[in-house]
Amino acid sequence: MKQGTVFKSTGSWYQVRQAADDFIACRMAGKKRLDADRITNPVGVGDEVLFTVESDGTGTIREILPRRNYVVRQSPRQKHQVHFLATNIDQALLVVTVIEPRLKVGFIDRFLVMTEPYEIPTVIVLNKCDLYDDDAWESVEALKALYEPLGYRILPCSALNGVGMPEIRSLLKDKRSLFAGQSGVGKSTLINAVEPALSLRTHQLSEFSGKGQHTTTFAEMFTLEGGGEIIDTPGIKTLSFNHLTVQDVSHNFREIFRVGQHCRFGNCTHRQEPGCAVKQAVEKGEISQIRYMNYLQILDEIENQKYWELREDV
Repeated sequence: MKQGTVFKSTGSWYQVRQAADDFIACRMAGKKRLDADRITNPVGVGDEVLFTVESDGTGTIREILPRRNYVVRQSPRQKHQVHFLATNIDQALLVVTVIEPRLKVGFIDRFLVMTEPYEIPTVIVLNKCDLYDDDAWESVEALKALYEPLGYRILPCSALNGVGMPEIRSLLKDKRSLFAGQSGVGKSTLINAVEPALSLRTHQLSEFSGKGQHTTTFAEMFTLEGGGEIIDTPGIKTLSFNHLTVQDVSHNFREIFRVGQHCRFGNCTHRQEPGCAVKQAVEKGEISQIRYMNYLQILDEIENQKYWELREDV
């Protein structure tokens, strides 16, 4: 058998790189597809796989090698199953923007719930900063005050005027980086600014709705000339967590997990329980009310099987 790295997933076919610029189209062995438990795509971009070459020149993936980490989300179509965004990554860059489209409440915290389980370093990239007015820059400072004390870097940037681009190139060098964000935040434009030779397809916001439109259809990894790899993913429209438990969520809000170790009860959900250190910290202003409310909303959705979607009214 041969070994390779999955660079692109289209659902039933996978582009696997055997060596530099040597790719082979592979399918997953039938039995392996059936073995996947609650996973809609048993192979993720970034996976190291063992495969055999068939007589028609295609490959068959026989084994997925152990992963050092992965990022999964609830499947948009099957709420009790999960979908790989990427595997074996060094860091994640969450691309958002304060305006056009406006930043949705809770979106950042929901994404962090996906990267925290494996302690994947996550940078919050505020794109399109060339469009920001004074109010938008005040929002940037508020985001910095909220997330930087928790250990998350906030990085304003613009592919148009170059602000923040040297920092992004430095972050990406010699690392495998997941790029993610909602549709319309300029993710593909940003990647093109980093690596112009890629010429990823971009799309303007819909003039009718003011919302982003998908330009990336499938997850795909690209090699950077200066060293490193980028995994580009489709724009995110839904981020729900019916596949998680209440404890999963509380463990992945950094400050809630840290303070929650001082609660009276070990299984405290930080809602109505007496002696809750988290509630006390919120009342004292030591934990952000915004983060705490986002935490409570996710718990409510999990317990009531609700579905969260990026809409203009949320």
